[in-house]
Amino acid sequence: QGQLAESGGGLVQAGGSLRLSCAVTRSINRFKALAWYRQATGNERELIAGITSDGGTKYVESVKGRFTISRENAKNMVYLQMDNLKPEDTAVYYCNIPVALEVPNNVYFNWGQGTQVTVSS
Repeated sequence: QGQLAESGGGLVQAGGSLRLSCAVTRSINRFKALAWYRQATGNERELIAGITSDGGTKYVESVKGRFTISRENAKNMVYLQMDNLKPEDTAVYYCNIPVALEVPNNVYFNWGQGTQVTVSS
């Protein structure tokens, strides 16, 4: 099984931006969808952004218009550009490859360590 490595998190003030990266050790061309998830303290992990093999995207309402997911197949990378960050975006962010965006918790890879994003007010 391949591995995932998330990076790019950090501490940022409200209104700021961060770009998260996810390196996948397998070819991502073969997968129908890629996704970013996040888990805030005390909450369940949730899918917040997904991208399909044909470039279609899906976002949860709370991040629409502020976050952008993208993929770079040649480098087996997935990105999450996060703009206008809010304190409620504070969480550990993970990437993974769901069987389908409609079944977000059925994933191909073991979860990585994630990357912490902290947004101060």
